[in-house]
Amino acid sequence: MQTNILLEKDHQTLFHPCSQMKDYETFKPLHVVSAQGDFLYLKNGQKIIDACSSWWCKSLGHGHPRLKAALIKQMEKFEHVILANTSNDIIVELSEQLAMLQPGLSKVFYAGDGSCAVEVALKMSVHARKITGESKRTLFAALENGYHGETAGALSVSDLGLYREPYLPLLFNTHFISPLPYVQTTENALWQNCEAVFHQVEEKLLPIAHQLTAIIIEPIVQGAGGMRFYSQDFLRRLRYFAKMHGIHLIADEIMSGLGRTGKMLACHHAMIQPDFVCLSKGLTAGWMPFSATLMTDAIYDLFYDDYQSGKSFLHSHTFSGNALAASLALEVLKITQEESLCARALEIGEIMRQNMQEIANKTGRLHNVRGVGAMVAADLVIDGEMRLGYEIYKTATKLGALLRPLGNTIYWFPPLNVSFDTLGQLKDITLEAIKKN
Repeated sequence: MQTNILLEKDHQTLFHPCSQMKDYETFKPLHVVSAQGDFLYLKNGQKIIDACSSWWCKSLGHGHPRLKAALIKQMEKFEHVILANTSNDIIVELSEQLAMLQPGLSKVFYAGDGSCAVEVALKMSVHARKITGESKRTLFAALENGYHGETAGALSVSDLGLYREPYLPLLFNTHFISPLPYVQTTENALWQNCEAVFHQVEEKLLPIAHQLTAIIIEPIVQGAGGMRFYSQDFLRRLRYFAKMHGIHLIADEIMSGLGRTGKMLACHHAMIQPDFVCLSKGLTAGWMPFSATLMTDAIYDLFYDDYQSGKSFLHSHTFSGNALAASLALEVLKITQEESLCARALEIGEIMRQNMQEIANKTGRLHNVRGVGAMVAADLVIDGEMRLGYEIYKTATKLGALLRPLGNTIYWFPPLNVSFDTLGQLKDITLEAIKKN
């Protein structure tokens, strides 16, 4: 289909996600015809660096041959069978591997996407309190500036007004924790010790501790909130506080998990065990929607009883444990281990941080350069243009990189196996895009 015809039909029929559709009148969607490795290939012959890993999920880039082979192999057996009252080799093997990610979290519940994995954890926490007779524990706490998804429960525990305010009538009350000890790198002093900051948080949490059923966090990095990184010591102290007061800790590792921060789970930086871990995005390296909620035996055991007891967790998703997605997830875990992608995340992260700092030094238009693992971000110095990030995004696209900034925060979030040559190209394009605006 010719690009002009496709774009006309697109505008007539599609409502694109996380977009103001009027913007599409002047900044047309990219006509993608193929994707491979670090790049998207367009109808006009241009190739574009996927610098945001297609919303943080393409951890192994596009078209990875081993993932394609795993998908085809499973497809030849069966594509999907109801997971209620059935089992199969692939889902059991995957569950065993996921249960090894975090000692103590040995049970896995599958859902469709990241928001739904969060919903599962929220519901399990509240349901568990009903079973144990802790009827006063109905309140959730979450971090200020945090984000956990777009379904009603996930949005209720998110603290980004741009996303949540229109839907307040649908949402339940949440206590948002502040202040947070933000850091630029793991070398900052706060990374090792944030006692003074945590003391302020503790004073606010103590009066409501008896009401809290769970605290939900994005471990170490807050994605949609502007790629902000906070102290592992804060995470460690929060885990201890939750445990001392009988509060569940839910770790939303949907964006940060599976190698992105240089650890298999971001929680590993603080050497903690949450009560729940939510996974998605990179779990299938962006090939298919798929998510998992890991939990402790103690949580699982609360629901384990005769049917007549009324303790069953009857949450259901049609495509829960989809076999095609499970085959991809299993292969992703194997590749991540075999190719030492946690170590590679640290390696490319250091290169990206140096590159972003170089751009900041050359242009004087970036500040607060920061990064942990294979994520680097910096904030634009604003001088009148409120949508400067959007203008740079448009320019960078023409030059060959899909940046998609978070407001006026520029960030790089490439595949973990990105080539060093691509990183160099990304630096040059970002520099040029900033200079042109």
